Amino acid sequence: MTMAAAIDNRTGQAPASTEISRIAAVDILGDLARAEPIWRGLEDIKQFSTPYQRFDLLSAWQRQIGAREGHRPFIAIAYDAERRPLLLLPLTLSQEHGVRTASFMGGKHATFNMALWDREFAAGASAVDLDVLVAAIRARAEADVLALGQQPLTWRGVPNPMARLPHQASANDCPLMKIVPEEPPTARISNSFRRRLKGKERKLQALPGYRSHVATSDADIKRLLDWFFLVKPQRMAEQKLPNVFADPGVEEFVRDACMAELAGGGRAIDIHALECDDEVIAIFAGVNDGHRFSMMFNTYTLSANSKYSPGLILMRDIVDHYAGRGYRALDLGIGSDDYKRLFCKDDEPIFDSFIPLSLRGKLAAAAMSGVNRAKHLVKHNPALFELAQKLRGAFR
Repeated sequence: MTMAAAIDNRTGQAPASTEISRIAAVDILGDLARAEPIWRGLEDIKQFSTPYQRFDLLSAWQRQIGAREGHRPFIAIAYDAERRPLLLLPLTLSQEHGVRTASFMGGKHATFNMALWDREFAAGASAVDLDVLVAAIRARAEADVLALGQQPLTWRGVPNPMARLPHQASANDCPLMKIVPEEPPTARISNSFRRRLKGKERKLQALPGYRSHVATSDADIKRLLDWFFLVKPQRMAEQKLPNVFADPGVEEFVRDACMAELAGGGRAIDIHALECDDEVIAIFAGVNDGHRFSMMFNTYTLSANSKYSPGLILMRDIVDHYAGRGYRALDLGIGSDDYKRLFCKDDEPIFDSFIPLSLRGKLAAAAMSGVNRAKHLVKHNPALFELAQKLRGAFR
């Protein structure tokens, strides 16, 4: 094939190019069930994706949240000339103010967004390949703009090919801990910090049945989530923060994903808990892929045991748990909370792309890009950030 790609009649023809693309066809699917076999094949650990793009996680999000919010699946799958899948872009289509926006499934519940790639194709994907993919999506004439937010520049040491598209830094950073398994535990968490936590933990160790563990049974998962959805709203009210877990479908999504069993073992979301016989003391829940753990949500007890820093103790246990299993990284989600910097000394570079697909999309992409640049400026300027926090507090 001498053209950049031959896009089938459902997606239109791609422009010719002097450079040959391996992408020969692109399908756009609006049905999760039709996409599932290819999706699960590309989420295999031998391929290239993040755990936030697992089918079990995003299908639960689409079912419980996306559909309620008016998002419909818009899944782009690229193939080579022999009809082998090269990548799957898990998008949804929504409309607001007359603009049809294609964005990643998962919304604010996914820290990182990526396509699911054939690893060999990802290693050599070119700008022409990306142009062919975008041209196929544009040819469908169903979306005005691609709004592709919170994408990592690299994952597991491999560059993200989507960075070949025009992009800009995301508004927020993601604190990151790099782990070298061969190094001693004090290389990850200092000896002095460990001693401080050990001193606090002695108070908790006196409690009957004190333990730190990963929930594995359905009964334990349900019990811990029942506690979380009781305590978390009270914690957020204390901080004068809106209870995002009260939004329609969010609790159902979390419960479905925590219960979903992965083919290789484990759950789509793992729950780490610190508890005793009398109460749950703290939980941290997140996703992992055998290389990295990414925290999604957490909270800790309202009882007097909260004064012993149970969240930090549990975080220490989580770091040691994954380091002992050969993991190479750990992150605590996007945001600048002080406790994250106690563990994470680096930042994950993440980027956004706003790609116009129509004349209306040009205006929308420019507006989205401008808003995100303004947010980035505020978040990275201490004086502006402090002013924004004061204004937010005044409005509350």
